[in-house]
Amino acid sequence: MDKSVILFSIQEDELNHLLECAVRKVLNEAGMTTKSQPEADLVNIQKAAEILALSVQTIYRLTSTRKLNHYKKGKILYFSKKELVDWIKSGRKKTQVELYG
Repeated sequence: MDKSVILFSIQEDELNHLLECAVRKVLNEAGMTTKSQPEADLVNIQKAAEILALSVQTIYRLTSTRKLNHYKKGKILYFSKKELVDWIKSGRKKTQVELYG
């Protein structure tokens, strides 16, 4: 078997892009996805209700009163998983130690 060596120069940003594409391809072929894909972060209202452990009706109420971030395309509502988790975290209450030292 002939092993040829090919030498060429490539800029760092081009190399990073090629490596990123190769890793994404391998992950996709293995049935895995990367978190940097924003469309993988979006869920429908049923999944949002499941994540928040609330009813779909409550989710509709929270969106209509603009208390819960959402996206709307036509009549369909979409939610970002990250924004749902951030919304939950925004309700964190301080402990007595945090309040009074």
